[in-house]
Amino acid sequence: MDYLLLGFLTGLSLILAIGAQNIFVIEQGLKKQYIFIVCLICSLSDLLLIFIGIFLFQYLNNFFTPTVELIFNILLFLFLVHFIWSKIRQKILDNSFNVDNETNNLTSIIFKTLSFTFLNPHVYSDTVFFLGNFSKNLTLVDKYYFGIGAAIASFLFFFSIGYLSKYFSKYLKSAKVWKRINYIIVIFMSILALIVLMEII
Repeated sequence: MDYLLLGFLTGLSLILAIGAQNIFVIEQGLKKQYIFIVCLICSLSDLLLIFIGIFLFQYLNNFFTPTVELIFNILLFLFLVHFIWSKIRQKILDNSFNVDNETNNLTSIIFKTLSFTFLNPHVYSDTVFFLGNFSKNLTLVDKYYFGIGAAIASFLFFFSIGYLSKYFSKYLKSAKVWKRINYIIVIFMSILALIVLMEII
């Protein structure tokens, strides 16, 4: 169960970073347009990508030599450093919300949601590479717990921002709130980076 919590916290740390996909979900919540469908697509997509990453690295484990594992750990550490640095440098005020009353049909919304999800390169580096690589040394059972925890974080996050965006809109637009969230993310990811660094040295 510890790995369920670890997966939840790790997945939440990755997904909390406000970006194009999260802004789109918040906009749909503010507009009250197809909120459930949008949140469901985003959550299920994350679930799929999380387990693709986990079992891709499970398969690659068969080919891991100490040298290959060292290379992956170095890449993972560099990714974490880059992720942390991007959080420190992030300019929250550059993000904006479009809350006009334009109505889109269901097909258009589904297409937009899939585009914001699968055309975002960060979804592959964060969800597939990071979560898969980070879980590569866990036992098979622990991998399931880790993946389920990360998936729960996605479902909770997307449905929360989708359905609560109207009520919390003034907070979601606040730079101070997102800066505080980023501080927490930086601390948690720094701890993970230290864990990976200890494996390297």
